[in-house]
Amino acid sequence: MSRKDTQKQGRVMMLPIDSIEPSPYQARTAFDEPEIAALAVSILQNGLLQPVSVRRVGLRKYQLVAGERRLRACRLAKLEKIPAILADYDDSESAALGLLENLQRSQLDPFDTARGIKEVIRLWGCTQAEAARRLGLSQPALANKLRLLTLTPEQQQLCTANHLTERHARAVLRLPENRRTAALEKIARDKMSVRQADKLVDSMLAAPKGPSPCRKTIPMVRDVRFFVNTLQHAVDLMTQKGIAATTSCDKKDGCLEYIVRIPVGSDGRVAPGMPVPPQGGAAQSAAGMQGTAPAPAAGMPDAAAPADVVAEEEESFAVQLL
Repeated sequence: MSRKDTQKQGRVMMLPIDSIEPSPYQARTAFDEPEIAALAVSILQNGLLQPVSVRRVGLRKYQLVAGERRLRACRLAKLEKIPAILADYDDSESAALGLLENLQRSQLDPFDTARGIKEVIRLWGCTQAEAARRLGLSQPALANKLRLLTLTPEQQQLCTANHLTERHARAVLRLPENRRTAALEKIARDKMSVRQADKLVDSMLAAPKGPSPCRKTIPMVRDVRFFVNTLQHAVDLMTQKGIAATTSCDKKDGCLEYIVRIPVGSDGRVAPGMPVPPQGGAAQSAAGMQGTAPAPAAGMPDAAAPADVVAEEEESFAVQLL
């Protein structure tokens, strides 16, 4: 800071509003636009009662230290100059003062608060205990706020969008990471109090192996034999009804190929007749794999069936099981 600036330090100056840039250390990420609009109307009627705080960052260039809402309201009111207090602050001091101003406002998002605290700790290069002392917080309170950042960005947005409190968010931190979203969704959906949220988390922790009370699970069958047996059972039912259906099963290229052959007539309808033998080179049928072959139903034609019956059009249906 120049000698001239040193003389002006702490004094209220009228600065062009365009010469003041926002603080890069602003903790607040969401602003209440109607509230800022109302503040702009008040400034137009009564003037800016509390000057903003700035620091010099270049020739006729200043950076905001504290007063983001006031600066936004003044811009909205289209003021050309505003009162500002010039101060000599480094990065860490500027970040801390901006955070302290926001901490005094109850509307500050808890995640914004946590991110601001994390940033000033980085700038100060100090421990959590020292940061707590300098920010006027107890060490457990500061640690609890920082723990909120272990929620994923999606989970944080879920809390903010549904107006869940810091205590709601801290309640689900007792759960494994992959179960927190479901719990937050249920808390928001049922509009639970903090006490109810704690009880929900207790119930989820008491039965970690059971189904989640928040989501329904869909069982997955991973044994391919279940599907093969299901298909073979369907073919067995067809043969019992007099339909000459046959199957073949083969494994190739990392896939299990299961072919069902059903004779049909020219009109597309299933035609009774002798079983169609499996294609050459196909593996034994799934029924053979089980030790029994599907037998034709009683009264079905044998190998000496008339040629016009055997010559009817056939279609094959293939199923690949990955």
